[in-house]
Amino acid sequence: MKKLAIIGASYLQLPLVKKAVEMGIETHCFAWAEGAVCKDYASYFYPISILDKEEILKICQQVQIDGITTIASDAAVPTVCFVAQSMGLLSNGYEDALVATDKYKMRRRFEEFGVSSPRFLIASEAYSAAHLRYPLIVKPTDRSGSRGVMKVENPEDLSEAVLRAQKEAFSKQAIIEEYVSGSEVSVEGISWKGKHYILAITDKVTTKEPYFVELEHHQPSLLSPEIQEKIKEQTYKSLSALNIHYGASHAELKITESGEVFVIEVGARMGGDFIGSDLVKLSTGYDFVRGVIEVALGTFEEPVSTFKKSSGVYFLCKETERILPLLQNSTSHQEIVESDISDTELRNIECSADRSGYFIYQSDKRFLV
Repeated sequence: MKKLAIIGASYLQLPLVKKAVEMGIETHCFAWAEGAVCKDYASYFYPISILDKEEILKICQQVQIDGITTIASDAAVPTVCFVAQSMGLLSNGYEDALVATDKYKMRRRFEEFGVSSPRFLIASEAYSAAHLRYPLIVKPTDRSGSRGVMKVENPEDLSEAVLRAQKEAFSKQAIIEEYVSGSEVSVEGISWKGKHYILAITDKVTTKEPYFVELEHHQPSLLSPEIQEKIKEQTYKSLSALNIHYGASHAELKITESGEVFVIEVGARMGGDFIGSDLVKLSTGYDFVRGVIEVALGTFEEPVSTFKKSSGVYFLCKETERILPLLQNSTSHQEIVESDISDTELRNIECSADRSGYFIYQSDKRFLV
């Protein structure tokens, strides 16, 4: 029986653990015990921080795992690559993982390799944004889920936004970049030996400024074929710049009204918000989660799309309270394949953790609410 280490044990990793169990794989799951829903499904669970890479390596060497992976977690990526590299298993390089999980280092790599991305600077002790064009976006260098992200319209508000982002950052660092207006997409991909396969382009709907929290995701994209080709070109370029040779990727891009494409950031992991774990399979038939496991174990086969459907997810909050009646009567809509209300008190949201529920759909065309 193959042995697979999984870094993280929250609800984000649950599809991965369940799929590995379904495939007859022995699973070794690492995370703090609090919120570790995967411990009830994994073969073995270790209450160890996902950042404690040395201790995790020691256990993985004792167990003699055959592969290691994670999904939808930036924080877990360096540990995955450190353990894999130390044991001669398949993964991206550890130093490249550190770049792919730090927005500032990533921007510098994009700049070096000519990837189309916004102008930026790190909010160092004596920073000056005088050379950047307002409005600006301020972000923590190492967080996801829209935490600490804020749009700034004028210089008077910049320092407050920087402090907010630094407070949210694990590293206490923030990046400042020029704001790109336009439509937003993500690109879901998987790589094997440096060859990149684009599985889907996802159209996104977010809250308005200043926080830009994601409210909806839809596949396939309705953008023109010409724009989609530009998106793919920049995605391939960014994946190569980051040396992402193995496993899932989640690239986020903005498209201006004039058709310019900018890479905002790239995760060397599957996208969260059910994009990778659910939507890709619902829209294409390709089992993305299985593919990630196969990459880690060295049994990967070229992805095949078996059908074309529309799929998507809507998130519940004060801004989307129109979907509450539909969520409460989800069984009467055949398009809805999964739904949940976690909190009946709807709030205006500042990050994805503030959302109160969701529903996932599959249909012959985009399901509009």
